[in-house]
Amino acid sequence: MKKIFYLFLSLCLIFLPLKKASAIELDITSNNAILINQDEQKVLYEKNAQEVVPIASLTKIMTAIITIENIDNLDTEITITSSDLKGLKEANAAVAGFRVGQKVTIRDLLYGLLLPSGADAAQTLTRNVTNNREEFIEKMNEKAKELNLQNTHFKNETGLDAEGHVSTVEEVAKMLEYALQNKELKTILTSKRYTMHDGSFSVISTLYRNIQRNSLNMDYLLGGKTGTTDKAGLCLASIASKNGTNYILVTVKAPQEGNKANNFLDAKTIYEYFIDHYQNQLVIEEGEKILTLPTRFAKENEITFYSDKTWVKYLPKEFTKEDLKIEYSGEEKINYNTLVGSQLGTVNIYYQDELLKTIEIVLNTELHFDLIKYLNVHKIEVISCSIIILIIILWIIRKIKKRKKSV
Repeated sequence: MKKIFYLFLSLCLIFLPLKKASAIELDITSNNAILINQDEQKVLYEKNAQEVVPIASLTKIMTAIITIENIDNLDTEITITSSDLKGLKEANAAVAGFRVGQKVTIRDLLYGLLLPSGADAAQTLTRNVTNNREEFIEKMNEKAKELNLQNTHFKNETGLDAEGHVSTVEEVAKMLEYALQNKELKTILTSKRYTMHDGSFSVISTLYRNIQRNSLNMDYLLGGKTGTTDKAGLCLASIASKNGTNYILVTVKAPQEGNKANNFLDAKTIYEYFIDHYQNQLVIEEGEKILTLPTRFAKENEITFYSDKTWVKYLPKEFTKEDLKIEYSGEEKINYNTLVGSQLGTVNIYYQDELLKTIEIVLNTELHFDLIKYLNVHKIEVISCSIIILIIILWIIRKIKKRKKSV
């Protein structure tokens, strides 16, 4: 059942295309960025979103996905070995602080993986989730294919720079969105701090640590994952919510300039531009009139169609309903014998040439034939037919009379 559920989510992500962004330019230092309105699956902003680039520790989102989908009990206890920490000091990799001989749970390791971006947690998970590291990385690449991440390829579980270890910000956003469907992963990704099951030590989210250290007022930021390597620069995959709108933002290749958190400054610039300039706008209310169509030969002169739902769209704050353009294509008149449930056409609602909504116009009212209207419209035909019929009748009568006389 668990595998079927994740397969369904995979298919949803594959076949639900993202609507493209308008050409908005923002002053950011990151080379690559994408902001998505999760509620509408719409790209609000992008910069080199399809460029294939290193993604540093954003890799660990996939490491967590593979773990959560292959381990049934997150409270399974394991022991840290020296091989789990091998090579990390030499690579200058970020670690959570696990020690050789320490007993930890898979849950402890997931928090150590995603909050402080612990490479020690990543290597420990690869050893315990699958038979070997190569099999774990193979599963990461198989999952990327399953999610239709065509430009994503993993060479390791940590995100350390390696030839061919790449993705795009667009695909990382899809990967993060997939991870957030899992309740456990969402809880971890939005946590600020976690204490190990035995109380031995705590880990703090690097995301929240950066916000506090740089005194950034970003109360809308819910969580996410940071990353940094020489090739990838400063990276950030985050989720946010403000005024009823949910966002996913991924940025990579922000320059490393001392302690300056360029990835967070860019996130603040992007988020706050849209928070300041956009909001959810009422486009159509339930019961609002959409269209009126005349009838043909029916007692009902016209039929008015109303919206059966309230439609809200994420639009600029200066939006007004007067800015909407409504186009109807379909039957211009409804014939008296049209059956209830028949589709008559469609109404397209546009805002600044952007299609916001397509509404099918379906007849939901029974029509009644009006003979008087029919006769009024077809006077000439009726009179002509009547004359012809009368002539035929007179001709028949005449024939009958002639026959009687001859007898």
